[in-house]
Amino acid sequence: MTKKMPPAVRDHALQIAHHEMAHYVMARALGFATGGVTLTVTMDLRHQGGASITLARSISSIDAMKEYLQARMMVLLAGAMGQTLSSTHSPRKLVDKPKATTILKGGFGAEQDYAKVRELQQLLRNIAYPDTDPASSDRITAELKEITDRVWLRTQEVVEALADTITELALALVDGMVMVEQWGRAGDTYEGVLTREMLERLGPVQAIPALKV
Repeated sequence: MTKKMPPAVRDHALQIAHHEMAHYVMARALGFATGGVTLTVTMDLRHQGGASITLARSISSIDAMKEYLQARMMVLLAGAMGQTLSSTHSPRKLVDKPKATTILKGGFGAEQDYAKVRELQQLLRNIAYPDTDPASSDRITAELKEITDRVWLRTQEVVEALADTITELALALVDGMVMVEQWGRAGDTYEGVLTREMLERLGPVQAIPALKV
């Protein structure tokens, strides 16, 4: 069924699959428990996707809290970065940083990721710099920038290192998409699902390394 998917629909599906698989791969690499990944794309290029990630984790110290917040920010940022990866074969796939920023801040479906990042960024700054005067706006701005730049660069580093895994898993998701039955009318929606069990049987998933923030 996927072979009959119009090229424009398939290209869009691959982009969104890259986005969701980047969330998934980053989460696994940073020690979050993961479930399945889903994707639906309509003929007019509307889409909905999701990667199931368990956020519950034991936090017994301030250092563990800071590590958790950074890891969560990296998972959220990874989607937009992964969406910019090329699906064609190349010696090294690189993140398109301006495009990733546009995806995060624009009306492309990742605005919720960006809103969460900004909230976590503030919380992390409050913990990392407890002695900063709340009225010192210039210093707070500088501290937020330092945190943002550090987390962004680390996320980019990991996404590029695991780019082949992200794009391979995204292709597997899109290749499995089928037209959803519409009960008597022409179908216009393709749907793909890779369950937790299906994913964990795949070699690329089993080879995802355990990383630190």
